[in-house]
Amino acid sequence: MPILIAAMAALNFRLTGLAAGKTLPEQLRAERHKRSMSLRDAAEKTGLSPTTIASVERGGGSVGSLLRLMAVIAPTARRRAPERAYWGQGDKDDRDIRFTPPEFMANIYAAFGEIDLDPCGHPLSPVVARRRILPGEGGDGLVDVWSGKVAFVNPPYSQLLRWLRRAHDQWRAGKVETVVCLVPVRTDSAWFHETLSADADIYLLQGRVRFLDLRGKSQQTPFSLMVLTLGATPEQKDRYAELVPGFWLTRSVTAASADRPHLSLVR
Repeated sequence: MPILIAAMAALNFRLTGLAAGKTLPEQLRAERHKRSMSLRDAAEKTGLSPTTIASVERGGGSVGSLLRLMAVIAPTARRRAPERAYWGQGDKDDRDIRFTPPEFMANIYAAFGEIDLDPCGHPLSPVVARRRILPGEGGDGLVDVWSGKVAFVNPPYSQLLRWLRRAHDQWRAGKVETVVCLVPVRTDSAWFHETLSADADIYLLQGRVRFLDLRGKSQQTPFSLMVLTLGATPEQKDRYAELVPGFWLTRSVTAASADRPHLSLVR
């Protein structure tokens, strides 16, 4: 089995339908534990010995033993799409550190101006900001007061809603004039519908953005992204639409819905 694991790593071949883990053996052990199955229980169901199962969960054993074990504890496991495998590999901190590419940021600068604040920035980020809030420098964008004319927010996607709430609160409080967020198209929360949609303008991007990871490797996201702005002017939005393929969903108010603005399509 060690050769199989090495081949899977070389080919970026990962599985979905298993519990979390950095390696296949770790995933197998975690999946068995998740099912509250002891080694003896698994042995009875697979026809393997507890010693063999323990060996497989350490990265040993034969491919035949691996397949028999997976048929019992992970019968629906299948290959994960390569892009999702790349995006989801590693621990949570690694998955959350994705740098916005400079060519994407060039259009942000051209449309919205200089970035004054990057409240969830990273020391290696290519975002050009006159002022940052970085955890490594004792700052915390979820706690510290924001300031400046334009804030750019490419948040950790595992805490997306938390960062959008923070951005909205700081903008509503007048701490920053304009907020530009690059986030996945996730609009299912009640807070998004009831609160954020009344103030935000959304630009649905055409195509996928190719982020950079800590190793400098580039790969597009396996999900759609949008640029969400708070306080952007019509001129800024028009300029961005001229530079980047996509379209704005702008807020509009009618007499019948004055108490509840809605988004309309504007190309």
